[in-house]
Amino acid sequence: MAIESNSHNRPTPEPLPEQEPDDFDSGSSEDHLSPEALTTQQALAAISSLQSSQNTAALQQARSSMQHRPADQLTVKPRALLLTIAAIALTFLGVILNNWIVGIVGTLLTLLLSLAMLFPWLQYVLKEWFTPEDRTLFVGLLGLIAAIVGLIKFSGIGDRLLILGRKINWDAFGTLAEWFGALGQILIAIIAVYVAWRQYVISKDLTIQQNLLTVQQNIITQQQTIDSYFQGISDLVLDEEGLLEDWPQERAIAEGRTAAIFSSVDGSGKAKILRFLSRSKLLTPLKRDRRLGRAILNGMGGYAEDRLEGVRVIDLGVMLAAADLSGTDLRWTDLSEANLVRANLSACDLVKANLSRTILYDANLSGADLNGARLFYGSLEKALPRSRTEPPNYETGERTGAVVENADFTDVQRMSEANRYYCCAWGGEKTRATIPGGCEGIANLLGR
Repeated sequence: MAIESNSHNRPTPEPLPEQEPDDFDSGSSEDHLSPEALTTQQALAAISSLQSSQNTAALQQARSSMQHRPADQLTVKPRALLLTIAAIALTFLGVILNNWIVGIVGTLLTLLLSLAMLFPWLQYVLKEWFTPEDRTLFVGLLGLIAAIVGLIKFSGIGDRLLILGRKINWDAFGTLAEWFGALGQILIAIIAVYVAWRQYVISKDLTIQQNLLTVQQNIITQQQTIDSYFQGISDLVLDEEGLLEDWPQERAIAEGRTAAIFSSVDGSGKAKILRFLSRSKLLTPLKRDRRLGRAILNGMGGYAEDRLEGVRVIDLGVMLAAADLSGTDLRWTDLSEANLVRANLSACDLVKANLSRTILYDANLSGADLNGARLFYGSLEKALPRSRTEPPNYETGERTGAVVENADFTDVQRMSEANRYYCCAWGGEKTRATIPGGCEGIANLLGR
């Protein structure tokens, strides 16, 4: 009677005839379990007999471990080992007896039995060590090599290459090899030069970085020196109440400190010191008590100025002669009567700076901002440069002007008409040639 496919009743399978066990049985077989698999099944049976919810997780984990065991595990029967040993002995017997028939039979049997034992392990190694992509790439490269060999063999290219090889003068290739050897030596020399150049570049970069660090350290050290100078000058000329108390020796020490620090700082540091001294009224001629020599208050919270007979706390004198102050900020500084001969004031910010009676002979003021800068006192018509023998007159402007002979005013910014007229009149021919706007119609009162 036929059984329908959708029936729930399954036919009872007939018992299979007993078969003789094979020498090489797979570890995944249900009829022949390894001792390790048998132990695992016994453990599963013990766990399932507990029939408790606490052990359900352990049961599932054990079953999953059974399912994930490699299916290719090979169990070698003692009979197979004996056969392999016998085949090895047969091979050595053939070698000893020098009988090729016995030797070849033993060799083939040994090879087949060894491959049969190692085949599952080789499969496992291929699966574990090589991905499917690696295997595909290997087979593809092998096929490409075989295709190239077949193409050369069966297309006639190989024969043509052999004919061409017979025609080549291989003695000439010996000379060519020498040329290639020389070329290799040249390439090695080029590589050595490149390595040396790279070492030089790296050393140069390290040197530049070290120099930058040194410059930064110098800037920090210079700022600390300037701060110490500010504190020292303040302690020297001020009393406990903060009032100015500068005796002749204190003024001399203050000038000595200033001259010393000017020689040890750069242009930016000099500009900071000048701004500090100027805004502190230490460069301004102050009106003094005729008997005590102390500065007199002006009644409006400051000290009274006396341009004609006043005494400065610090007299710059020739401290800034030939100094490099280019590109610095000198706004609102009092540089009156300072000796700035051959000084570099290019691109300086001299807004509202007082340059009356300042010696700017052969000074460079190119690109400086002279907006509101004072070059003289009094009226433009009577203003004259300073004189070595006659005192200045600050009411009329006579001998209160700066010495601008041979000065360079190229591209100065925001120069007033009064200052332009004064420089054209008292600067000489060299100065007149550099003043923006020219000096047409202005007489050369200097005469040279």
